[in-house]
Amino acid sequence: MRIWLDGGLRDLESATVSVFDHGLTVGDGIFETVKATFGRPFALTRHLDRLTRSAHGLGLPAPDHDEIREACAAVLEANPMPLGRLRITYTGGHGPLGSDRGEHGPTLVVALGETTRRPDTTAVITVPWTRNERGALTGLKTTSYAENVVALARAHEHGASEALFGNTVGQLCEGTGSNVFVVLNGEIHTPPVASGCLPGITRALAIEWTGARETDLPLDVLRRADEIFLTSTLRDIQAVHRADDRELPAAPGPVTAKAMQIFGERSGDDLDP
Repeated sequence: MRIWLDGGLRDLESATVSVFDHGLTVGDGIFETVKATFGRPFALTRHLDRLTRSAHGLGLPAPDHDEIREACAAVLEANPMPLGRLRITYTGGHGPLGSDRGEHGPTLVVALGETTRRPDTTAVITVPWTRNERGALTGLKTTSYAENVVALARAHEHGASEALFGNTVGQLCEGTGSNVFVVLNGEIHTPPVASGCLPGITRALAIEWTGARETDLPLDVLRRADEIFLTSTLRDIQAVHRADDRELPAAPGPVTAKAMQIFGERSGDDLDP
C-alpha cells in the first residue's frame, strides 16, 4: 500500500502523522470519499469543490486542487484495484492540545482501500439522536465523525447497514454516511439541505438526473413511503427493503429501479459530471 502524505508517496509503515495533529486531537479536519473504478475516480471535481467549501466552513486554508489531483492520480496508479474507496483527508495540521490551531499549516493525506459493490437493497433503522440543522458544522464533511460511529454501530446491532437521523424539529434528515430519498405517489422526494443534511455528491446527481424534489419531510414518512432509497459515493442508489420494523418486500420498487438505471447509465457515460 502506497499513501500520499504531505507532498509525496509513502509506504504504509512510513506514512505517519504527528500525535499532535489537530485532526487527531480535536477532530479539526475535513475529508472526501471518492469512488474509483479501475484507477479512475468518479466526480472528482465535485468532491474537490465540496472539500473547499468544508475548508472554508472550518476556517482552514483552501486546499490546492492541483496537488490533490496529483496525489489521487499517484495513489491510484500505485495501488491498482477494480473498485476502490479513495479517501482525501485534510486537517488543521500540527497544533496544541487545545482548540487553538498551530502555525505549521494543514496536513494532506490521500489513501485508497479496496471495496466491493453494494447489494441492491439494504435495511435501515432510525436512531433517537438528532442532527442539529443550526450547528457550526452543519453541511460540512468533517472528521468529527464519532456521532456517526455510534449510530452506525447501533444499526449493525439491529441487522441494518445504515442509521437515519431526524433533526431538532422532527424532520427526516440523513444517514450516517448517506442521503435518504422517499417515493410518494410516484414522485421522488429528499430532505432539503436546510434540514441539516450533508449536500451529498450522489444526492445532487440523483436530483439532477431523476427530477427528485427537495421537500421538508416528517421523520415518520418512512412508515408510509411507497419506496425508500439511499444515495452515497459507494452505494450509488440503493433501495431499502426494511426501515425499522417495516418491510418493503418489493424493493427496489419501480421508481427506485428506474432511478438506479438512470444513475448507472449517466455515471457510466461521464466520470466527472
